[in-house]
Amino acid sequence: MSDKPDRTQTKTTSPAEFLRRWTSLDESAEDVAAPAMAFRKALKRTALIGGGVAATFFGLSQLIEYRKIKHGLTRMSQVAAEAELKAPFANELPSRQAQLAALQSTEEFDVLVIGGGATGAGCALDAVTRNLKTALVERNDFSSGTSSRSTKLIHGGVRYLQKAIMQLDYEQYMMVKEALHERANLLEIAPHLSAPLPIMLPVYKWWQLPYYWAGIKMYDLVAGIHCLKSSYVLSKTKALEHFPMLKKDKLVGAIVYYDGQHNDARMNLAIALSAVRYGGAIANYTEVVHLLKTKDEETGKERVCGARCRDVITGNEFDVKAKCVINATGPFTDSVRKMDNQDTMNICQPSAGVHIVIPGYYSPDNMGLLDPATSDGRVIFFLPWEKVTIAGTTDSPTSVTAHPIPGEDDINFILNEVRNYLSPDVEVRRGDVLAAWSGIRPLVTDPNSKDTQSICRNHIVSLSDSGLVTIAGGKWTTYRSMAEETLDAAIKSHGLSAESCKTVGLMLEGAKGWTPTLYIRLVQDYGLEQEVAQHLAATYGGKAFDVAKMAQVTGQRWPIVGKRLVSEFPYIESEVLYAIKEYACTAIDVIARRTRLGFLNVQAADEALPRIVQIMAKELSWSQERTTAELEAAKKFLYQEMGYRSRSEQLTKTTEINLDYQEVVRYKKRFHKFDKESKGFITTVDVQQVLGSINVHIDENALHEILNEVDVNKNGQIEIDEFLQLMSAVKKGQVSDSRFAILMKTAEETLDKRGPVTVDRSGGGV
Repeated sequence: MSDKPDRTQTKTTSPAEFLRRWTSLDESAEDVAAPAMAFRKALKRTALIGGGVAATFFGLSQLIEYRKIKHGLTRMSQVAAEAELKAPFANELPSRQAQLAALQSTEEFDVLVIGGGATGAGCALDAVTRNLKTALVERNDFSSGTSSRSTKLIHGGVRYLQKAIMQLDYEQYMMVKEALHERANLLEIAPHLSAPLPIMLPVYKWWQLPYYWAGIKMYDLVAGIHCLKSSYVLSKTKALEHFPMLKKDKLVGAIVYYDGQHNDARMNLAIALSAVRYGGAIANYTEVVHLLKTKDEETGKERVCGARCRDVITGNEFDVKAKCVINATGPFTDSVRKMDNQDTMNICQPSAGVHIVIPGYYSPDNMGLLDPATSDGRVIFFLPWEKVTIAGTTDSPTSVTAHPIPGEDDINFILNEVRNYLSPDVEVRRGDVLAAWSGIRPLVTDPNSKDTQSICRNHIVSLSDSGLVTIAGGKWTTYRSMAEETLDAAIKSHGLSAESCKTVGLMLEGAKGWTPTLYIRLVQDYGLEQEVAQHLAATYGGKAFDVAKMAQVTGQRWPIVGKRLVSEFPYIESEVLYAIKEYACTAIDVIARRTRLGFLNVQAADEALPRIVQIMAKELSWSQERTTAELEAAKKFLYQEMGYRSRSEQLTKTTEINLDYQEVVRYKKRFHKFDKESKGFITTVDVQQVLGSINVHIDENALHEILNEVDVNKNGQIEIDEFLQLMSAVKKGQVSDSRFAILMKTAEETLDKRGPVTVDRSGGGV
């Protein structure tokens, strides 16, 4: 190994070294504010008097370095640099076929990036904006792995700062400071996809209030001029006003701080598309078969000089030559490293994190919740996102797989933690889980460290003997700085001629032309529903007009254009067409990463699939065989990876009937209102007859779907035992929003209210 990375595994800093670093700064520096100098002097005095924790506290306070003038000048230079960049595809994106042709016809690239997640896309954007000839290949879709399965936060890491203070760990502190800088940058360069989010930390013990307050204030101070909004303390009454579903018992107050939130998959895509705009040759569904190598004439050693690639869709193979190859494959880091050297040791130690999605009424629209100490010591976030609520995450060792599956134990663990913080009035039900997913976090060990078993808290950049550059570890928030560090190492080690990094302040796809009121123009100019217009603006930014232009006329008075894919979500059919322009190749790409329907509600996604596949089949000229395969693959994705399986397994042949005698009698009575012939089962014909008698009409196909949700033995009819199993599962909260249960209850109530028909007429009319 050579060129040990700058930010790798390090030893914990001693208290003396921790204080020395903060007291030895140059007090004549022009860009340091006077208040910071005062804090440093106070630190010195406090250290002489007693030192210890108090000294550390004052030492941290010096982080109020308000470099406002310098920051303003830096931003102006960034804008000027951005204006100088050439964007060959500013008007229209090249097709995937054109990108594949560029990969095959280019004699040699300067940089080939393997991996289309946040880090890989970030590397490609960094490289192409430094005027390097850049290529990127991704064996699946952009953001198909960990980058689309995050907690959706852009944050510095409150708990990392706590460890930095308690352990006097300077390196961990610097990691937080860097992340907070990157948080501010990401919110600036993609304002349509990200926004500040207040997060409440409820306090149930009086002594914790000053403790947590001090820690959160340190978070603000470390952020400095990048602080989104100042944190504040809430009384018990005010806390409950903001978060009315919070548990009241023993609550003494709360602290609210701010972090960022984003649409992770769309953000990843925006980075990749931005790299394309600036001239990068980038292709998804293009896997690396093996690395290409050549012998160095001077040293006689083999050097990596590209990769043999295969178009996953067509099977066509071709070579991509490059002066430098960057491995940015997240959890699959070791598989590419072993292509370079089969004997190299593994550095990735994958950890699975499960998230669940529950209805939006579980949290306020504009405030999240942090549980700083769960029953097993982990941190759980409880966040509003896209009008639903995300809860997670777990953290457990796992094996590397392209298709991680959320486990029932993890789902129930999160639900139990949610129950601990919500009012007893709010019944947290297993059946309320709308979707669930597992993401693999690529924790890494440093190959250059003596202690190879120790996990890196940050990321590593390593260079193999044959010149393969690997970037591994890290977190979503710092993707840009990780990419910058990786390209710096690549340029240095491979002698590439490149310009300086230009990605700080570089606006991403859709950011230009976006304003908070853009959606109003969409409503006025195109006749879109307001909710749909707001969604398009928040998803595509300035490119939302391109999506609106593709929308079909509804034939209704209002909205004029924009047919929804499903009624309860603002996704419209033209987004499927636009997704193809954004390199969507499969139905899974559309439901999971171009739209986020699969992550929000698996049942709604399942309902939208036939129409999505129909649109794609027509646009991409799919055969009937391909169309059927796409539909089946997407359903399998929802069933296994998005939690549909766990949801459907709440009602099985072995589900216990846990009802008392009176409940059994009541539900049997309800059942027999439909089973008038006492057959012991109900069919769609029975249901249609009852509904017809109360003037309710449901489409036959829809009725089949409703009964199929309950028909566990799939024989086309609902037996009395299946109905009792359903009602027992509803009672225990394992199943919620059962259309069949609600339909039967509503029909029974309507039938019971109907009395004998009278022939009397008021007033004795004719």
